[in-house]
Amino acid sequence: MPRLMLTDARWEKLFHLMKSTGRVYDKPEHRQTFEGILYRLRTGIPWRDLPKEFGHWSTVFRRFHLWSKKGVLAHLFKALANLADIEWVFIDGSIARAHQHSAGAATLNNESIGKSRGGNSTKIHLAVDSGGLPIYFELSEGQKHDITHAPSLIEHLKQVDIVIADKGYDSDAFRELIANKGGKSVIPRRRYKNAPQERVDWCLYRYRYLVENAFGRIKHYRAISTRYDKLARNYASMVSLAFMLMWLPMYC
Repeated sequence: MPRLMLTDARWEKLFHLMKSTGRVYDKPEHRQTFEGILYRLRTGIPWRDLPKEFGHWSTVFRRFHLWSKKGVLAHLFKALANLADIEWVFIDGSIARAHQHSAGAATLNNESIGKSRGGNSTKIHLAVDSGGLPIYFELSEGQKHDITHAPSLIEHLKQVDIVIADKGYDSDAFRELIANKGGKSVIPRRRYKNAPQERVDWCLYRYRYLVENAFGRIKHYRAISTRYDKLARNYASMVSLAFMLMWLPMYC
């Protein structure tokens, strides 16, 4: 049997959350299917190459695609992230290379795949809490600047106390948005600007490595570090599962 990723207690927690959506029925084979999805997340192998112990590959993929379409997998991450301590919020973006097989989806959208001289890529925009655990994320094309998704990251937070980010988020409009929501920004100004450097809490800024650590942890999974999914929705579901695995130890 291939190496599994869930203990009995953790599966019970996840399956309870899945059933709470009203979109998943109590079937004994769901655990086997879910482990197959996590195996693909960890290894990045084609769906057709899944070990037979998880069931037929097409069954595992169809259920993953269905749960992704219904928002079940995204719900797992959002439900577990309710414990987030958002006194400090760190935001940043990170690029994941998009494999050539991820291109060519039969849709009118770009599916968050950007094309540049460096090749196809997708960017993950992320907000983490005071402990470095993920709160909310979005996808965009790889060439998109971090600041373009910064307002959306803040708008999805329940409250805003202190937001810490690097110089890529140096924007007066973004600082004003944080202030209007009752928060404080810790964002250094770029050196080439004529505006004087504001006083920055460098002691707090040093903890910005927490968001970098979050990216480092999920990129241990090969289906995250390299994007193989054609649909942005399916890749976002894989990212949600990776962030979900970061939260699980907080519960059981």
